[in-house]
Amino acid sequence: MWLPIIGLLIGIILGLMTDFRVPAEYTSYLSIAVLAALDTLFGGIRAYLQETFDSNVFVTGFFFNILLAAGLAFLGVHLGVDLYLAAIFAFGVRLFNNLAVIRRMLLANWQTKQHHNE
Repeated sequence: MWLPIIGLLIGIILGLMTDFRVPAEYTSYLSIAVLAALDTLFGGIRAYLQETFDSNVFVTGFFFNILLAAGLAFLGVHLGVDLYLAAIFAFGVRLFNNLAVIRRMLLANWQTKQHHNE
């Protein structure tokens, strides 16, 4: 559970502490990579809450998602088609789905604790 959160915090801190600028022609690649990373992060949190978390699946999924998304964007640039939009849509849908499941699970856990305290 802590691996995804620690990675996110380290990334945010490093991002805020450095003065790194991404060239404009790479912004679509970066946006897809960030979305894929967030999808993997929240998928990991969901798996942890469902007690099915596997660090090997998390790490390989993280790199596979980023490479797939970047590959789609790269292919789309060379074909002259905005294929990165497909990746944005797919990862966006999964991200919101994972967040909804996490929210429901946390709410159910909280309600269970409230009933036990009464």
